[in-house]
Amino acid sequence: MTAKPIAAIIASEIKATTAQVAAAVELLDGGATVPFIARYRKEVTGGLDDTQLRVLSERLTYLRELEARRVAILDSIRGQGKLTDELEGKIAGAATKAELEDIYLPYKPKRRTKAEIARERGLGALAEAILADRSIAPAERASAFVSADVPDVKAALEGARDIVAEGMTENADLLGRLRNHMRGAALLRAKVVDGKQEAGAKFSDYFDHSERWASVPGHRALAMLRGWNEEVLSVDIVVDQEEASPHKPVERMIAVAYNVGGHLPGDKWLLDVIGWTWRVKLSLSLSLDLMRELRERAEEEAIRVFARNLKDLLLAAPAGSRATMGLDPGIRTGVKVAVVDGTGKLIDTTTVYPFPPKNDLRGTQAELASLIRKHKVELIAIGNGTGSRETEKLVADMIAAMPAPKPTKVIVSEAGASVYSASETAAAEFPNLDVSLRGAVSIARRLQDPLAELVKIEPKSIGVGQYQHDVDQSKLGRSLDAVVEDAVNAVGVDLNTASAPLLARVSGLGKSSAEAIVAHRDAMGPFASRQQLLKVSRLGARTFEQCAGFLRIPNGAEPLDASAVHPEAYGIAKKIVAACGRDVRSLMGDSAALKQLDPRAFVDERFGLPTVKDILAELEKPGRDPRPSFKTATFAEGVDDIKDLKVGMRLEGTVTNVAAFGAFVDIGVHQDGLVHVSQLADRFVKDPHEVVKAGDVVQVRVTEVDVARKRIGLSMRKDGGADTGREARGGGAAPGGSNRGMARPQKPEAPSQGALGAALMAAMKKK
Repeated sequence: MTAKPIAAIIASEIKATTAQVAAAVELLDGGATVPFIARYRKEVTGGLDDTQLRVLSERLTYLRELEARRVAILDSIRGQGKLTDELEGKIAGAATKAELEDIYLPYKPKRRTKAEIARERGLGALAEAILADRSIAPAERASAFVSADVPDVKAALEGARDIVAEGMTENADLLGRLRNHMRGAALLRAKVVDGKQEAGAKFSDYFDHSERWASVPGHRALAMLRGWNEEVLSVDIVVDQEEASPHKPVERMIAVAYNVGGHLPGDKWLLDVIGWTWRVKLSLSLSLDLMRELRERAEEEAIRVFARNLKDLLLAAPAGSRATMGLDPGIRTGVKVAVVDGTGKLIDTTTVYPFPPKNDLRGTQAELASLIRKHKVELIAIGNGTGSRETEKLVADMIAAMPAPKPTKVIVSEAGASVYSASETAAAEFPNLDVSLRGAVSIARRLQDPLAELVKIEPKSIGVGQYQHDVDQSKLGRSLDAVVEDAVNAVGVDLNTASAPLLARVSGLGKSSAEAIVAHRDAMGPFASRQQLLKVSRLGARTFEQCAGFLRIPNGAEPLDASAVHPEAYGIAKKIVAACGRDVRSLMGDSAALKQLDPRAFVDERFGLPTVKDILAELEKPGRDPRPSFKTATFAEGVDDIKDLKVGMRLEGTVTNVAAFGAFVDIGVHQDGLVHVSQLADRFVKDPHEVVKAGDVVQVRVTEVDVARKRIGLSMRKDGGADTGREARGGGAAPGGSNRGMARPQKPEAPSQGALGAALMAAMKKK
């Protein structure tokens, strides 16, 4: 497979032309980043967007790995002297890694098998004779093969069976047909391990559960696999369970492949071999294949959910450059307090003890009020961990007694704050600050600018994922890094205030170049222009090209440096300004004047219509922030714990996580409630992201409270969340391991756990 077919394959998948894909591949191979290509190379790629480019990049990696494996397999078979034109054609036509490995299986170097030993004893001829002529009883033929190495007819037939069975397990066409049949007919079955009912209560929805393999949602698959991993559940794949015939469809498919009619003596023997081969070899290997496919499918869904939630969280509304107090609640250890100014600079810290054992409530309120007056604090960010509602109440009481202007209190997710506190980044930023106080700083800053602060934390520690610890960590890492990169570059970065971790996420930059920029800024003072970046050590023209458009310098000597217009296109921007007969500063933001211009008048041999339109849009709203305006949720007074909830209560909350089956909402009781997908709107909702995203403030009604299992059912429907049937009720283990409501599938009668299930899961664990 050459580069052209790869481009054609990807083009069909992302709904683009082969030429577009080929152009994008050339840019990626040249070191360009997805954000740079999507924003500044629209003419080259024909306008491929960042979503298309991300898929293109992933598929390019897969298809190139497939091609490399194809070449290695061809070389291996050619080296064995077994490569035929027909076989080479099959290998060239394989579209997936699994299909390629099926074809290679008979030629793959392996340990000495029973079939190989049987061949060494001369039994290959017996197997071939039985397959060729079924009219003679196999036992009669076998008598001629008894020897010193083959003591009797039984041993001869067993050897022939091993040879025939190996051929079946290495028949690529047959394997493909069997696998496809299983994909449509197989059931995924879970049962509780005896004696684990109490310890594994959070998996109770799967104690006796069965559903079609093809339609198992990712979150349920991962829940069952987690239950198996924790040795609470046994998990099995069952095929043709409903078939009453002694010869199952899978066995009949094998019989057809080998033209076994069932009437001749040889046919009867072959039917027995087929049954034995299915039970002992094929059922396990193919079930293992399906289990891997299921896990991969579920992981892809989980990674996709995590990525969307992370994007929403990173692009959440910033509260802005206002003095902020961060409170990291704690009961026995006290509430950690940090005050940062409008730029995020730490200006004060303390620890207060309003709760047992000290109970210094009045002293705490007096000290917090003093800090608010001293530093003119406008916002109070309260972490949502243990002690959050108690801390919020004391702050609310304190604010009520204060004269205007009063600060605004906001509950902030503290997910990942402890990870940041103990990180090298935090240690470098605050070498002399106690680890416990660093979390309060992070809580304050993430209210001011979620994006700038959250980039300092490993993405998977931010806590908006669905089973993020159960999926392929390298795939998860690549996906989340891409989300962070896209978010940072969509917003843009202030070159003179951004931290090194934030700069490191800018297109073309990395950890070392970001640190070099900060070091240059510290030594030489703020950057006066983008061009000064070229004076930074080890930052050359290529890196400048990739990063410059995403870096902003507000109020600099060059007004365009505050915009998303790339320096390479300043000439076009200045032609536009000249055409208006205006100063660039006065023109920027003048929508009426800019809309009178014809973009086609400014197209030249280098910059086409897409770039000119982007420049006009940027001049109209220079440096615009794509994030929404700041809004906060107000939690109900007196509702601090799950025990305070009553069915029918109407509350306000913040969406913390959106999964395939619904959305989790923080309503201020230390346990998120679930709005099942069926309860998100008064219409059918296929994808919860159609309705909500992480960070949204929503109105909900309590529909169910299960204190023992820590489950809260919520509804956003205008009819109050009338029960729509069993699909609306909860079930399963939720992201992060807590037991939250999920769709409860119908449960066909499940057979008892067999030896296949144990062998299957043992094989998976070994893998």
